[in-house]
Amino acid sequence: MVFIITFFILFLDQLTKSFATKNLSLNQSLPLIKGIFHLTLTHNRGAAFGIFRNQTQLFIFTSIFAIVFILGIFKKNKYRRYSIYSISLALILAGALGNLIDRLTLGYVIDFLDFRIWPVFNIADSAITVGAILLGYSILKSGRTK
Repeated sequence: MVFIITFFILFLDQLTKSFATKNLSLNQSLPLIKGIFHLTLTHNRGAAFGIFRNQTQLFIFTSIFAIVFILGIFKKNKYRRYSIYSISLALILAGALGNLIDRLTLGYVIDFLDFRIWPVFNIADSAITVGAILLGYSILKSGRTK
């Protein structure tokens, strides 16, 4: 189940990035809900919100480390198959893989989801964020039950 989630999110991330790249020019914005939600193609050479611009090697190393670390947890079976903990790691893994593919093949990450009040992002970023929130919840919950 964990790997199905990972591959589904990774596939969706790469598919939507391909769609955005084929249908939008760089920095072109297409309003879907005017003033609220647009598709805006950007190339992010930094981390979240564009911080640490042009540190591609650092992001590649960090992504590979996170991917190997998560795969190590899965290999050691230190999780319950359908737990919030395992799902959170699957989401983080998918997001890290999605953005790593971009960095390795393009030298930047393709972002296109634009809510106007937040920096432009992608499916991989969303998976990492949701995964991190679920991971935090899982860790806090497990601490309370012991």
